[in-house]
Amino acid sequence: MKYSFMALLLFLPACTLFKRPPRPVHASREESARVEIPLAMPDKGHQVIGGAMVRAIQLAMDDYLPWDRTLPDDAPPLYQCLSRREAYDVAAAPGPEGVMFVSIIPNPEICDVGGPPILDVGATYAIDVVGWRILSVQQ
Repeated sequence: MKYSFMALLLFLPACTLFKRPPRPVHASREESARVEIPLAMPDKGHQVIGGAMVRAIQLAMDDYLPWDRTLPDDAPPLYQCLSRREAYDVAAAPGPEGVMFVSIIPNPEICDVGGPPILDVGATYAIDVVGWRILSVQQ
């Protein structure tokens, strides 16, 4: 019993090293009350994305821009912009059996900081949608 307690005291501080992904932020009740969710989705802009494609996109994005990635405080504005997921567009398409291709492409309208065009950013992933592994990455 004494050794179990000692082991617990030694390993408990190590638990702080394991971070869980952040949970999404929810609006206040007052703000939520101002938004009415329609019974049917609007026709304009309506898209249906299959679950396998959503999961493949999430897997690629989690690899490309990990949620716990931090930038130095003195990072240039372009790097700050490119560290945000909303700065990218995503194209996805089914490949051969069990493979999904996911391209992560910077949107030049989002990160326009007045410099030359962004050419060396983005990646294309081959995702195994059976075992949920990254098969290959082309940057």
